[in-house]
Amino acid sequence: MARQEPPRASAQSAQDTSPAATLARVHAALPSLPPSERRVAEAVLADPAQASELSISALAERAATSVATVMRFCRTIGIGNYPQLRLTLAAAAARESALGGERPAPSTDISATDTLSEIVSKIIYNEVRALEDSGEELDVEVLRHAVDAVAAARRIDIFGVGASAFVGQDLHQKLHRIGRMAFVWTDRHAALTATALLGPGDVALAVSHSGETEDTVEPLQAAAERGATTIALTNVPRSSLAESADLVLTTCARETPFRSGATVSRIAQLAVIDCLFVGVAQRSFDATTAALEKTYRAVYRRRRPQAQRRAPAGD
Repeated sequence: MARQEPPRASAQSAQDTSPAATLARVHAALPSLPPSERRVAEAVLADPAQASELSISALAERAATSVATVMRFCRTIGIGNYPQLRLTLAAAAARESALGGERPAPSTDISATDTLSEIVSKIIYNEVRALEDSGEELDVEVLRHAVDAVAAARRIDIFGVGASAFVGQDLHQKLHRIGRMAFVWTDRHAALTATALLGPGDVALAVSHSGETEDTVEPLQAAAERGATTIALTNVPRSSLAESADLVLTTCARETPFRSGATVSRIAQLAVIDCLFVGVAQRSFDATTAALEKTYRAVYRRRRPQAQRRAPAGD
């Protein structure tokens, strides 16, 4: 008997009307675009404000491609037509300018000549933007289905390697603290072995910024074959990982070459993980509160006597 598929996230869901994360979506789409559409994306990212003022033929000429390709690019990023793209780019550029002020432009990377103060400013700026954009673009309906699946799961297996492994470990630790049977796998062979024990009623969640990490994609596909509900957390909604998942949770993080796939993406992923966890925890509020209190006391009670022994006489 075939398993009942939960509603899949649309690649365009929650993207048609909000300009807030348009530039992040364009950046995220770059790896999966064909060369002609990639040139359009690069022209848009190079100067969004100026691109918003160009006619469709002028943008096509700048990208050394055709008008038809520009239209395909619009549909790829979830925008219905070129006039809407121009309006969205203008709004996104205005938002960039308003949020940026005297702060560094979000596309600038760390340079060899930056002062420590400039490094701090750039990192904080980009991480705040990643959180704002991810919050704007996160499909709450898909998140709700993910919360339902995790809350009802017999077991939850989490896959991730590299920087994404730390995000997976964070979710595992949180779920374990509230009494959920959760496992995290950061090795491909161990992950594939674990999927052999999965079935309907279980959840497999994979984390990958690019969505193309084979060590993460393959275990998720194996979990799907076993009948588990599969969830992907990725920055690229058209990636192999997303295509393999029942539910797709997306981030909008613009990694720069200096910090590629390691800093901004991790912050955005952790924020989405927190949203998922709190949604699950809220479903059994009293039991969750009691479990968190017990796990806190397990550490606090062991530390307090030592602190008291070190306290000066008379305190």
